[in-house]
Amino acid sequence: MYLSRVKIDIENRKKMKKLNHLGAYHHWVEQCFPLEMKRGERTRKLWRIDLLEGNQYLLVVSEKKPDLEQLETYGIYNSAESKDYDLLMDRLAEGDRLRFRVKLNPIKSLSSGKRSGKRGRIIPLVTDGQQRDFLIERSEINGFNLKNNEFAIVNKGFETLKRKGKELKVVSTTYEGILEVIDLKKFKRTLITGLGKKRAYGFGLLTVIPR
Repeated sequence: MYLSRVKIDIENRKKMKKLNHLGAYHHWVEQCFPLEMKRGERTRKLWRIDLLEGNQYLLVVSEKKPDLEQLETYGIYNSAESKDYDLLMDRLAEGDRLRFRVKLNPIKSLSSGKRSGKRGRIIPLVTDGQQRDFLIERSEINGFNLKNNEFAIVNKGFETLKRKGKELKVVSTTYEGILEVIDLKKFKRTLITGLGKKRAYGFGLLTVIPR
């Protein structure tokens, strides 16, 4: 596994004009793996846009190493880098308390009845309480534990996704704080496969660093 990032060239209006919805970022990420594109393959990838000290970064976790030149398509020259993600995961252990960051798409499916055969209507969770509960309810099954006073919502709102000629508004919530690893196998799987919905569109990538 690889963890890669590039500083986005936010001062370049021509580039940023093309990055006007989540699908455009998704396409950028896929283009970073030209051999897959040529073969018609699609391996699992997670990505996220991070804001750090006024700069925006595209962060990507992938099975294969991306083409760094393609990673700089909308980035600043010579700012792309890629590291072996397995080295980080090999240092993890149950009981570790780690700083984390994750952006999720908090939603709920309203039941339409078991016999209806129809999928329940999807609604966004928009209050702080709903969004905090959303993450807490998914923590244990993903191999970690959260204390209510050790994490916070640091950003929230709606983002645009264009699909099949339609423009959709997708609820987005970013969390930061401290977590405790309680099941190493599940936790490593979460780092690789992500958490929640809309993972192809910039959600679900959980990153951690030692305290």
